[in-house]
Parts: sequence; C-alpha cells; structure tokens
Amino acid sequence: MMLLLAMAILAAPPDAAVLKPVANMYSAATEDTDVVSGVSVACLEEQDGFVKVRTPDDYTGWMPAAWLRRGRAYAIDGRVAQVDSLFANLYREPDVTKHQPVLVLPFETRLEVVAEPEDNQRWMQVRLVDDRLAWVQRGDVTFDAQPLSAEAAIELSKRFLGLPYLWGGTSSFGFDCSGFVQMLYRRQGLIIPRDARPQAHWEGFVPVERQDLKPGDLLFFGRSLDRISHTGMYLNDGLFINATTYQRPMVRIDNLEEKHWTQLYVAARRPR
Repeated sequence: MMLLLAMAILAAPPDAAVLKPVANMYSAATEDTDVVSGVSVACLEEQDGFVKVRTPDDYTGWMPAAWLRRGRAYAIDGRVAQVDSLFANLYREPDVTKHQPVLVLPFETRLEVVAEPEDNQRWMQVRLVDDRLAWVQRGDVTFDAQPLSAEAAIELSKRFLGLPYLWGGTSSFGFDCSGFVQMLYRRQGLIIPRDARPQAHWEGFVPVERQDLKPGDLLFFGRSLDRISHTGMYLNDGLFINATTYQRPMVRIDNLEEKHWTQLYVAARRPR
C-alpha cells in the first residue's frame, strides 16, 4: 500500500502529541518491561498512569501519561516544517550565540510554524507541543518532503553512517535495524511494518532471489523465515547498509559475502 509520509491513516484519529523529542514505548504499562519502539498518536486505553497508544504506522505500545499532551494532535495541518538535518537545534531567540538550545530534535520531526520574519529569512518561529515558542534555522528544515526514488533513498541512507544502534530506535538519535529500513521506505512513500519479521512477511513485498538483487531491496537474516532477527537495505556489489550490533553497534555498510552474514542470510524482498 503506497502512502505519502504525512498521510498515514490511523484506525483511530490522533488525539495526543508526544512531549519528548524521542520517547520509548513499552510492551506493558510499566517502564520495567521491554521497549517496543522509541508524533502524534491515538490513545487507546489508560492504566496505572500509562496510556496505550497507536503510532501512524499502526504500532502499539505503552507510554507514561506525563509524556503526552492529550486533546489534540500536533503538526498535522497548517504551515508545517519537517527537520531535514540529522539534528536540529531550537533556540529561545533567533541567535545561536546567546543561549544554549532549548531542544534538540531528530530527523523527520514535524514543527508548527507560526512566524517567518521577512527581515530575517534565516530563521522561523515554531510552536512546540507544550505551546512554548522557539526558533529554528531554515537550513535545518524543509517544507517539501516529496517521496524519494530508490536511488535517492540509498543516497539518503549514507547520511546516517556512524549513528549509534539503539534497540527500539526509530530516529537519528539511534536506530535499530527495522526502524532504519522502515524510515528509508517511508521516505519513498511506502509505509511498511515496524519489525523485521513482519516486514519479511508483508504482502506489499515480493520475494527476490539472491542472484537477482537490485539496489533498494531489503535483506533479511535469522535462523529461518519464521525466525527473522535482522534486516538491511541492499546497495550494490554485495554491499548493504544496516543498523547492527555485530562487532560495532552503529549504522554501517557490510558485505553480504562475509561469512557472518552469509550464514544468517534468509531472504530478500522488493516492493510489488
């Protein structure tokens, strides 16, 4: 199913916004359980100070209620900018020298724009989720995040080389393997499942034989097709990019012909 980035449809409409730049989602209503992912979200139920939420990619998990602003979504209409740098510093005034940033936001964060001074086109004023006002430099954002071609997505992927691996990570503060490739496909206008095994079994993909691999295909690794544990995006000449914990935990380029990866390789997929 092809969907533009800003048009993902929730089973329930968004009715809350996350107050933190990056927030964990837990598998149960306690921070002692495992992290399942970490926007505007739909609130499904509440329990013991936690709220079960659904993200735009239909992923569910629990967050502390204090991390959410209830009652309205954020940056889904009006003048909306999207962070296009790996990170964007936001300031209390349009000046980088007077005070430290009030907030650091990751790639793809959406912002409600409230002012664009004609006499200072370097800066824009934005309203944050908690209604504070801040300033962001225009060079850090875009208003025209169009779907990318597979080739452009591959070029985009290389901007993230060296960023840390983070279990449950879906932002430039840290990615896990499936969060990284999900972002790369989202930038192509395709909303795919959040986790590696559902991605490998997703009906929007078709199987690809290893000898027929093309740039942009997804590679899947594990013990079997039903026990997928890792994924990455194929580049060319046997190379692929992935967020991995193998040897050095980070986003990096690996060789499919290396023994470690050859032993774990299970399947490849391509959009229909």
